[in-house]
Amino acid sequence: MNRSILRLFSVVVLMFAVLVVWTSRWTVFSASALDHNPLNKLQYYASLEVKRGEILADNGEVLAKSVKNSNGTWSRVYPQGSLFAQAVGYYYPQQNRIAGIEQSRNQALSGVQNTQTSLFGSLNGTTAAGNDVYTTLDPTGQALARKLLAGRVGAVVAIVPQTGAIRVMYSNPTYNPNNLSAPCPPNPEGIGCQFDMATQAGLAPGSTFKLVVTAAALNSGKLTPNSTFAGPSPLIVSGTPLHNDANISYPPGTTLTTALTDSIDTIYAQVGQRVGAPLLQQYMKRFGFYSVPPIDYPAAQMRPSGEFYGGRFVPITNPNMDLGRSSIGQGDLEVTPMQMAMVGAAIANGGTLMQPRFTTKIVNSDGQTVQTVAPKVYHQVMRPAIAKEEEAMMRSVVISGTGTAANVPGLEVVGKTGTASINRCTHGPRINDTCPQGVPIDDAWFVAFSELHPTIAVAVELSDEPNGYGGTYAAPIAAQMLKTLLAEKQ
Repeated sequence: MNRSILRLFSVVVLMFAVLVVWTSRWTVFSASALDHNPLNKLQYYASLEVKRGEILADNGEVLAKSVKNSNGTWSRVYPQGSLFAQAVGYYYPQQNRIAGIEQSRNQALSGVQNTQTSLFGSLNGTTAAGNDVYTTLDPTGQALARKLLAGRVGAVVAIVPQTGAIRVMYSNPTYNPNNLSAPCPPNPEGIGCQFDMATQAGLAPGSTFKLVVTAAALNSGKLTPNSTFAGPSPLIVSGTPLHNDANISYPPGTTLTTALTDSIDTIYAQVGQRVGAPLLQQYMKRFGFYSVPPIDYPAAQMRPSGEFYGGRFVPITNPNMDLGRSSIGQGDLEVTPMQMAMVGAAIANGGTLMQPRFTTKIVNSDGQTVQTVAPKVYHQVMRPAIAKEEEAMMRSVVISGTGTAANVPGLEVVGKTGTASINRCTHGPRINDTCPQGVPIDDAWFVAFSELHPTIAVAVELSDEPNGYGGTYAAPIAAQMLKTLLAEKQ
């Protein structure tokens, strides 16, 4: 009898142990995997019970909020429509679609809910609520960027150099996050509305890249602002002729400052060769090239900047790279407007590049700040004295060079133009670097900040502009952005 009871007891203990192990597998050890299993609809239904936190602009305007449906679930609404679409993104759990800040701050916005906590929350009668995310975004600047880019393909990015706060990130074309199924209006480049020109477009920077080359030349001690060159046109570079704009030649004794002021390509091709590919590679990395920008934003919605060859990024030291043409922002060099805004911000901040960011703080449903996002140094690019030298050279660009359209009284704008050839003409292809029919189509760039108030750095890019000189098209936009954003700080 005792032996039978012992056997029965052993079976009961074994069954209990199996039960504990089996239930623990789903509730403890595999809980996270179960929560994220696409076949598990409990997580989806649980998310509908959560009042997701708000996303707010720097002035408190609501950019994204949750509204209650008649069945007790919550839906996402974007009061500003398309104005902040690229930055804020969207959240549609029904379609398993999420983007932008909604994605990068998803845990905070959802209150780090999982299936178990959501179920317990509903059982005790409380509404599961996420945290609010306060951003650095400026509604006035964002609205101005939308106005200035109307009817164009391009992007505007504005950063506070001293903190890395992203004040403006607007891309056109754009979309309305309240209606993702709306058709995208056609544009010359066939770009989808949800493609973010500011962070995803790989574009030739044109002469704005001369800012990176100048920083490397000055900070390394290889050159000074008064170093002299001759700028013949054409100049044989990598075995083929390189021409200056209008095929103008510049005499021996032309200074580096003049070369930047007038954007002399044949001189900057020589400057790049004087600096050398290994050193230039180092400075590109200091400015953030070859890395996805360290922003609180989905990595899948950003791309690095650098030499793009054979379907991948390669160092500028790669033997297939044309160092001379890369030094004037052509060749195989590709950048994003966000990257060029970072270049301008580093110079404006005395050579220190701060980590760009969208978030200032995260506040829970009780009004308590649970996280503050402090400014963080990303790279020390150059010495402050060298940054001042480059700033003076950029001021010359605006006073008497290619950027005079940005010379707004009282702002003391410093900047650099860029006109990037995209090898097309209005009526056909380019032939031998000329347009026998029509006029060239270019990407127009301008990177700028105010010498008097270097608290905003702006990058403007416009795609597919006929005779698209950066000084003609992008510079006035940058000046207006600076004037508006700086006025808000007064």
